[in-house]
Amino acid sequence: MDSNHMLCDFKLKFKVDEFTVFKNDSWTWSIRPAQPTLGSGILSLNRYALHLSDVSLDEMKDLGKIIQIIERTMKQVFDYEIMNYLMLMMVDHHVHYHVIPRYSKKKIFANLEWEDNGWPAIPALGKNQHMDKPEIHKNLLQILKENLVL
Repeated sequence: MDSNHMLCDFKLKFKVDEFTVFKNDSWTWSIRPAQPTLGSGILSLNRYALHLSDVSLDEMKDLGKIIQIIERTMKQVFDYEIMNYLMLMMVDHHVHYHVIPRYSKKKIFANLEWEDNGWPAIPALGKNQHMDKPEIHKNLLQILKENLVL
């Protein structure tokens, strides 16, 4: 499979275009379709790359800039305690991070209770909360976009 197809498949799987919160020249921050913790996201390179070593210096600079936006926005909106960035790429062979905000206490968002089932250890990525509520992603996108800290 060529790189264009791999990137397209990745973007479809994670609904990157549909769930984009913010994008710069090199990276896109989107809401993760599965929510193991409140506000979990995907941070993906805008062009296809298989290895982190394929990322250019300019793209690395843009990575630092978008991480600041993610962390400032998420702190303001959900007051996370620590942010985990997981680069797994075992199934999805494209440079990306799973952005998992961590919370020691329950959170309330959209009149729903959210827990960090892995706290204080490794995130429980299999615990996808409130996925029976189709409006969750719309609500998350709206509040994050409205409160974006650039």
